[in-house]
Amino acid sequence: MNILVIGAGALGVYYGGRLLEKGSNVSFLVRKNRARQIKENGLVIHSVKGDYTLEDARVVTDPDEAGECDIVILAVKGYHLEGTLPQLKKFVNKGAKVLPLLNGIEHIHQLQAELGEEAVLGGLAFIIATLDEKGHVVHTSSSHDLIFGPLDPAQHDICNELNEALENANMKARMSGNILQDLWKKYMFITAFSGITTAVNLPIGQIRKHQSTFQLGEKVLNEMKMLANSYDASISDQDVENGVNQLSQLPDEATSSMHQDRRKGLPLEVEHLQGGALRLAKQKEIALPVIETLYAVIKPFEKGN
Repeated sequence: MNILVIGAGALGVYYGGRLLEKGSNVSFLVRKNRARQIKENGLVIHSVKGDYTLEDARVVTDPDEAGECDIVILAVKGYHLEGTLPQLKKFVNKGAKVLPLLNGIEHIHQLQAELGEEAVLGGLAFIIATLDEKGHVVHTSSSHDLIFGPLDPAQHDICNELNEALENANMKARMSGNILQDLWKKYMFITAFSGITTAVNLPIGQIRKHQSTFQLGEKVLNEMKMLANSYDASISDQDVENGVNQLSQLPDEATSSMHQDRRKGLPLEVEHLQGGALRLAKQKEIALPVIETLYAVIKPFEKGN
């Protein structure tokens, strides 16, 4: 398969790099500033799962230079989604399918409305990674899961092809039989994890020392369960308990990508994550008081420095 990664942040470089390491045909479409940094410092993955240097990685800044592709892995922040739509339309018009790895749910509906329902696969990632000062990936957790699946019956063949392409790559890849439910499970967890770590500006280990603060995570999970159920996603009390256990078992130093961005003074995805949940809740006339409070606390830091 010809695979194009839009976005060369930690997520895009990690998964694109693991595919490249396996021998897949991978290109990266990036902004000019990022391209200059890559030219100076190269693309490197520092990982507990094994380091890898992306030798001679194909990096382009113009979508016309990317050529035709079968799959576009969309690995950008939620606030950059709008700017990628013209590029995505070009590739979809040539037959490509889009695999978005953004957090949340709203972007799925937006992409389907702009690109057509058959063009948008369901996808999500579980990984704790960031970029260092050289723009190299620093992957610090044992998780490097990539989950994907069809959102439309016409997508089964391309998902099977992608599943074959991912086989034996250095990641934990899985094709899901119910990707929409998996998307909601990830959304509920990341809304809790990012919300509490970013709001109090602490990693999860320090939060766990204060029971009243840690319990905010469980309250967010319960609010997200109620929201998911209102959209006919079968999220259960067991899923909430699983989320609490996951928060309990993370390494003390673990934190969310949004909290990492706050510490770096970068823009935050609060509008895409917590804000998205509040917009979805408003459509169903549901109150999410804890998420609304976390949103209000994080919002002043949204634009970064």
